[in-house]
Amino acid sequence: MKKVVTLGEIMLRLSTPGYERFVQADQFDAIYGGGEANVAVSLANYGFDSCYVTKLPENEIGQAAVNALRRYGVNTSEIIRGGERIGIYFSETGASARPSKIIYDRANSAIAMAEVKDFDFDHIFEGTDWFHTSGITPAISKQGAEITKAAMVAAKKAGATVSIDLNYRKKLWTPQQAQQVMRELMEYVDVCIGNEEDASLCLGFTPQGLDVTQGQVDSAAYEIIFKQMREEFNFTHVVSSLRESYSASDNGWSAIIYDGNTFYQSKKYDLRIVDRVGGGDSFAAGLICGLLDGKTAEEALEFGVAASALKHTIKGDFNLVSRNEVENLVQGDASGRVQR
Repeated sequence: MKKVVTLGEIMLRLSTPGYERFVQADQFDAIYGGGEANVAVSLANYGFDSCYVTKLPENEIGQAAVNALRRYGVNTSEIIRGGERIGIYFSETGASARPSKIIYDRANSAIAMAEVKDFDFDHIFEGTDWFHTSGITPAISKQGAEITKAAMVAAKKAGATVSIDLNYRKKLWTPQQAQQVMRELMEYVDVCIGNEEDASLCLGFTPQGLDVTQGQVDSAAYEIIFKQMREEFNFTHVVSSLRESYSASDNGWSAIIYDGNTFYQSKKYDLRIVDRVGGGDSFAAGLICGLLDGKTAEEALEFGVAASALKHTIKGDFNLVSRNEVENLVQGDASGRVQR
């Protein structure tokens, strides 16, 4: 069984019921999730030894987050306990022309205040085949950036493939801050995942002629910057999801990949969205699964896109689908007929 390690912040998500607005809600649904935790759950569902690394407070809320991961088979043995709080975010689900909204309450969370010395990365990465993290982790604090770099160095030392989902978050840092940190980290990255905004704000590569808010995607614009990114940072694969936002309820969803030889665009799915949180994470996990399985870049991309298309139909952060469900969609079974 191949081992995958992910590192990041799991948070408590407080969501308004249904499509209620924050000002309407008198109760919230409690859900646990976060970029790298979402990836860990998906990979555990696909049958990998999926190990999640973070720091959580030694209290009942921290334990509830651990339990949420254990429920789906994630290895939580390397989670460090301590610190004062878990990060929280409030989620309001949009509909039609009204966008979804996120409000963060994550300052001084346990992982944001953690230090490199809290983690025995040489031990954590023993026997690891793949390490995944995101641009959110180095954005949460100076210590978060230091921990991310230390983990990448240890992962490369252990011979693991390293992937990152750039995941720019404007509420956490500025483009200038992001580029100063993220460009340095790219030295250790093999597989770089990110959409057009991420590539521009985190690394300074901007495709021209795109307007995803109007549902317009030009894959040729990506091919140019993918080649530039690979030439500068020597990535094995450069990948981007392509979200065409027709409305908050309906999106077009596909992806592209470049491996130095082939530039490939996947099939596109037209989605009616139940919950888009975790959509990019489910894509990253599907791509990682495909590449670890030995699929070609094109096959791995199709698996990732199909996995993520299914995630958009599932409430919560985690993508609770099986390999068979993803493969069936890849093969073209999108009928939605009742399975008896």
